[in-house]
Amino acid sequence: MVFNGLVNAKNHDYADALMKSILFFEGQRSGKLPSTQRLTWRKDSALQDGHDMGVDLVGGYYDAGDNLKFGFPMAFTMTLLAWSMIEFGEYLGPEFGHASEALQWGTDYLLKATAEANKVYVQVGDPYADHNCWERPEDMDTARTVVYVDAQHPGSEVAAETAAALAAASIALRASQSDYADKLLQRSIQVFDFATKYRGSYNDSVGRWVCPFYCDFSGYEDELIWGAAWLFKATKNVQYLNFAVINGRKPVWPAEFGWDDKHAGISVLLSKDSTEYYNKAEDFVCNTIPQSPTRTLKYSPGGLMFKPGGSNMQNPTSISFLLLVLSRYYGQQNFNCGSVQVNPSTLVKVAKSQVDYILGDNPLQMSYMVGYGAKFPQRIHHRGSSLPSKDTHPIGFKCKEGTPYFQSTNPNPNLLTGALIGGPEPNDAFFDNRSDFAHLEPTTYLVAPIVGVLAYFKDNA
Repeated sequence: MVFNGLVNAKNHDYADALMKSILFFEGQRSGKLPSTQRLTWRKDSALQDGHDMGVDLVGGYYDAGDNLKFGFPMAFTMTLLAWSMIEFGEYLGPEFGHASEALQWGTDYLLKATAEANKVYVQVGDPYADHNCWERPEDMDTARTVVYVDAQHPGSEVAAETAAALAAASIALRASQSDYADKLLQRSIQVFDFATKYRGSYNDSVGRWVCPFYCDFSGYEDELIWGAAWLFKATKNVQYLNFAVINGRKPVWPAEFGWDDKHAGISVLLSKDSTEYYNKAEDFVCNTIPQSPTRTLKYSPGGLMFKPGGSNMQNPTSISFLLLVLSRYYGQQNFNCGSVQVNPSTLVKVAKSQVDYILGDNPLQMSYMVGYGAKFPQRIHHRGSSLPSKDTHPIGFKCKEGTPYFQSTNPNPNLLTGALIGGPEPNDAFFDNRSDFAHLEPTTYLVAPIVGVLAYFKDNA
């Protein structure tokens, strides 16, 4: 077996992995669960969110293994899930309906969070109190603190990301729900106007509640361009493209893409609409591809993409998604990386190497998707998964009563099917230790981009 970022041992059951990746979102749901809920160990939770403020903020998603609703990564997750559906919907097959349901679960919440003019509710829950407890979401008794940005306390990055999510979802759902898509688009325009009119970072406005958890390190300008890019795609109004081009003229353009930094995603999304963004997308390719003489991205000995920072798995999933999108945009057109010409088929091979590594083609022959394959992480850092469900333990757990389960070396009793975790060390080592949240915690934004990638390889392996 050869691990060099390009050679894979076998093809996987991408259809099974796709189904499980979408199923994962049901395990992260907050609020009143629908009759269609398939992960039945999860139950209703947080049914009074927003009540103390006189608003309805029930619903949405817990971002990770805790019981908090962070609006910034939630909105990015919905943008990427929508983009997965837009670009690869033709390959989703019977999973398209489940993907639509997962997307609407998030956008319904975002509509609630943006119902008031010039205000966006960006968080529910007290992260300090929540992180001090190990409780099921069904039991949590910590404060459900509501955090918002408004004209006096701006948060351009979270508002613009929310606008991007609503615009992207309007495209993804238009064919099946045109009236709902119209509502999403109208709200997106309003929220984007708020983001641009009242500029400032939510780090400064509500920093105590969002930092260091989802502090914005890249500045809010990339989210403003990202929001404009998605509104251009949804409306075809050239004013949004002009906004993106004018505001994107900077000498240094990072090849980064994740919940915090949108630069590479913008480059790819607008590469067909602007020569400047095509050039930036080409730079992204040359910074990424293993054989490029100007590559800056590092790979593990086993071939997994690595960048500094926690929860590394967002890098291979998000970057692979962008590579696949570019391969579809440009057919037989090569990208120029100095002395090396990179063709679209190479982009597909690199993306496939990443998803195959995640599914088990790695030195440990371990799948990093929970529930996929014969060997996968058993002790993920996730409260609901690690504590007995209400079906088997009807009596609730108070704050510290779940601690013995957190400290236990036993496998989690509830399978959070489809979850992706932070992943292995840069040398491909992995230790299945629940307390190691950097490597064992699942998040929604790790999974959203791989939905599109798996859909593609299901039919094009």
